[in-house]
Amino acid sequence: MDDGMAGGKSSLTWVVNISVVLLVALWLFPTAGLFISSFRTADQISSSGWWASMFPQEQNQTLRTARPGDDIPQVNGVYQIDGNLFVAEGQAADVEAVQATISAWGTGSLNIDEFAPGDTADLGDGEQITVQANGDYVWTSPEPQSGRGQRVFTTAKTPPEFTLDNYRNVLFNPNNREGMAKAFFNTLTVTIPATIIPILIAAFAAYALAWMDFPGRALLIAAVVGLLVVPLQLALIPLLRLHNEIGIGKGYLGVWLAHTGFGLPLAIYLLRNYMVGLPRDIIENARVDGATDFQIFVKIILPLSYPALASFAIFQFLWTWNDLLVALVFLIDSSGDTTVMTKQIVELLGTRGGNWEILATSAFVSIAVPLLVFFSLQRFLVRGLLAGSVK
Repeated sequence: MDDGMAGGKSSLTWVVNISVVLLVALWLFPTAGLFISSFRTADQISSSGWWASMFPQEQNQTLRTARPGDDIPQVNGVYQIDGNLFVAEGQAADVEAVQATISAWGTGSLNIDEFAPGDTADLGDGEQITVQANGDYVWTSPEPQSGRGQRVFTTAKTPPEFTLDNYRNVLFNPNNREGMAKAFFNTLTVTIPATIIPILIAAFAAYALAWMDFPGRALLIAAVVGLLVVPLQLALIPLLRLHNEIGIGKGYLGVWLAHTGFGLPLAIYLLRNYMVGLPRDIIENARVDGATDFQIFVKIILPLSYPALASFAIFQFLWTWNDLLVALVFLIDSSGDTTVMTKQIVELLGTRGGNWEILATSAFVSIAVPLLVFFSLQRFLVRGLLAGSVK
């Protein structure tokens, strides 16, 4: 009964609200999962999803006892090696630091839960091993043990574990040739100029097309609109050949110019439509008072155009930050010194495809800056998008 009545919520309002909630959930859950996974260990990621990260995890692990030394003590007529499986594997500093609890264990891969904690397994030739719930073991043999340590398959519950080691490895480990630190700064070197340069050029051009009278202005506006629909891929090879002919080649200057060229039509179109909607009286009064076009542009147009400038800056920054195609064509070479983050993640997928903790950390590092930029400027984005929609 409230549909269409003033003060009531129509069914369309509920549809819009539900759609917004679904869109937020679609964005929020994968981002939260990536963020949480970036702090988990490889074992924790492989054993459960990020939504279960706050609960104890049951993991199947393959552990080994300590390697037999040269001087193995004899106890009751047999050679005996004892210790703790988790300490021997380096997962705990000492027995007191062990947090895992073994619920079952075995000595063969086909029956990893053959024994319970406290049971003794016969390894053949008189060898035996006993494993306790906390990982303590006793390995005995009538002959001195040799070779690597005895392999033991365990099923154990471990408490939730979060670590900063993934970020240390990805960002600060100088021995990690696949680290993201250099790619991060390379991406910043590409993105910041490639965002600022087209904004500066487009702002001047938009003002000229909006408020200055000169022959051919309508044709220029039509050309800008036409360039909006030109596929980027059509211009890649001709533009690269032009760069090579004039000596730019592959490098930061080339990728800055390429991003500027590809971003200018949209920037000019958006800014011109915004500026043409500004109050004409303010500009005409300024001209009557003797202000030049440059003074009007700097002192009146630019301050009033902050929302539109910020809106385009967000779009251009996100596009450039996440770009791979333009960087591959105009920047990245065989030296790898100018590799950006998108290319680095692609390489990690090939070399570290099983290291989900490294991939999750690298992926979150790559989206952290765009998230920061978006949330910092989102109020300008909304104002810019709504500009002119309400008179």
